[in-house]
Amino acid sequence: MTLRLRRHSFADDQPLMMAIVNRTPDSFFDKGATWAEQAAFDRVRLVVEQGAEIVDIGGIKAAPGEEIGVAEEKARVVDFVARVRSEFPGLVISVDTWRAEVGDAVCEAGADVLNDAWGGADPELVDVAAAHGAAIVCTHTGGVTPRTRPFRIEYDDVMAAVLADTQAYASRALEAGVARESIVIDPAHDFGKNTFHSLEVTRRISEMVDTGWPVLVSLSNKDFVGETLDVPVGERLLGTLAATSVCALAGARIYRVHQVLETRQTVDMVWSIAGRRRPAQAIRGIQ
Repeated sequence: MTLRLRRHSFADDQPLMMAIVNRTPDSFFDKGATWAEQAAFDRVRLVVEQGAEIVDIGGIKAAPGEEIGVAEEKARVVDFVARVRSEFPGLVISVDTWRAEVGDAVCEAGADVLNDAWGGADPELVDVAAAHGAAIVCTHTGGVTPRTRPFRIEYDDVMAAVLADTQAYASRALEAGVARESIVIDPAHDFGKNTFHSLEVTRRISEMVDTGWPVLVSLSNKDFVGETLDVPVGERLLGTLAATSVCALAGARIYRVHQVLETRQTVDMVWSIAGRRRPAQAIRGIQ
């Protein structure tokens, strides 16, 4: 299925890199390296040069911390989205927010995608996406409250829960008027899940792909990687790429990442092995 992200369309044989750009002073990975506006803008320029098709701009870290209200979240992202839109007209701009009011403001400023990491906590977000012709990412979080950590959450079948919740969210978006080709589903590794849950979701990601909805995976430097390998945040790239390979072989379409170049090469190689992508060149044994 051709994927339409507001003003941008992508054929189904094209995996996409979604580069993370944090407008926060306390993100778990970059520790506030792109908190300053110019630093964040420089990050956008870099990932565009590296080939990212999408940037995902976020104004609140996912983990518990300082309370950030609507006004402060908007102050962190709205004008920045407008600046990026002006400078990079061909770039897909996603905003990581669960709030409809913020979603409306960033779409007015030029955002193409609303990346709801909190599983529909604000039910009006789908209406905002529909009103602006924007795309929406429908995640599974097990019903946890935004910015809280999961605690002893249990599932009879975690993938069954992921499939039920993300498809129900996708159906709500469709009923609200979001175009079918603009709806993406995401298992949301670590969100509402322990490490065993995230590993199982990764192992069974083909079940999400088989639904026909485009699948986004956000694996980059997640805790399930760190706990599995017993490595800190700064040493999780290899584990991230291993999990990425599994998802790429299954056919996930969008990869939300910190490290664009490494993930692009990993996904391109796996998609070529799977027969979905031609090699950049193939002259060995021919010339």
